Amino acid sequence: MNMKQRLESAADVEQRCLELGFLPFFRCGIPGFSIEEMIAPEYWFTDEEGAWEWKGPVIREGHCAYGKFFNRKAGFVSREWLADWANYRRSRPLAPDEDTAALDDVVMQTIQVEGSATIQELRRMLGFAKGRGRRTARDLAAEVPEDEKISLDPVLTRLQMEMRLVIADFEYNLDRHDNPYGWGVARYTAPETLYGPLTADRTPEESFFRLRDHFCTLFPDAPANRLLKLIG
Repeated sequence: MNMKQRLESAADVEQRCLELGFLPFFRCGIPGFSIEEMIAPEYWFTDEEGAWEWKGPVIREGHCAYGKFFNRKAGFVSREWLADWANYRRSRPLAPDEDTAALDDVVMQTIQVEGSATIQELRRMLGFAKGRGRRTARDLAAEVPEDEKISLDPVLTRLQMEMRLVIADFEYNLDRHDNPYGWGVARYTAPETLYGPLTADRTPEESFFRLRDHFCTLFPDAPANRLLKLIG
């Protein structure tokens, strides 16, 4: 496998993820192991359609899940590894206290009831955006204070790190010619909604060892602490 071969299309990104099993979007502490480092320069932060626009097409193909999976930074995981990734990550809750865990659960349940949601839709449904419509998940949100200052970004990041949420697609504003522009808005959903049941048929510890062995095979010279940080 030649990881130095430059990525020049969404199909290249998908293929590299399928080859490696995992593909961080940004630099991650393992030299060369990110889209940022693999991509041809003309497709990274230029006027050309590139890595930022390719995320949605790769997700829609259905072979690679996308979200903030790697030390709270974004990247892809192939379908082949999703069950073990979820099995291990879900055994390691990240909420620092019971109140935070309760809020995470409210957000997760709301998305499950609705099927999917953007962060703006979640703020309205949970009553965090005052005067912007009714709550559509009243029972789930009953315990949540209507506080405009509550940030959902850390909640959504924790839920992605725990593999309870993935990004289903990105939605863009359209100009008068129906051309998309600006930064895409992420739509979140449970991974089971897109990929079906994630059954590993092994314990979380066994999934961890399988993941660790895979990363050690990919990067035999990488420091163990950096690999463990990626696995989470």
